[in-house]
Amino acid sequence: MEDNKVFTMNFSKIYPLLVQKATRKNRTQEEVDEVICWLTGYSKTTLDLQINKEIDYKTFFDEAPQMNPKAEEIKGVVCGVRVENIENETMRKIRYLDKLIDELAKGKAMKKVLREG
Repeated sequence: MEDNKVFTMNFSKIYPLLVQKATRKNRTQEEVDEVICWLTGYSKTTLDLQINKEIDYKTFFDEAPQMNPKAEEIKGVVCGVRVENIENETMRKIRYLDKLIDELAKGKAMKKVLREG
């Protein structure tokens, strides 16, 4: 039930919250966009189109061009739950993004956030 509530949230309302979380910690909107594009396969242009379409969070991930294969390397706890143990695929993708934004906001180097190093 809780999952369904998150799935139906409008991505265009969530996106500014992700940006705000990062910018409060001296990161940039461009870095947030880079993280989102890395995870989902959207380009900056297609990301902007998705935000403007006002789709829900589930649809945002369902329409993602290609989830990054390195996403499976994202481990840790978000909202008290280990992301790697989340069974629902859509919820796991949502929590992957949450975890990446958390890492960005905590000052991790972009290479580490994007699992390049």
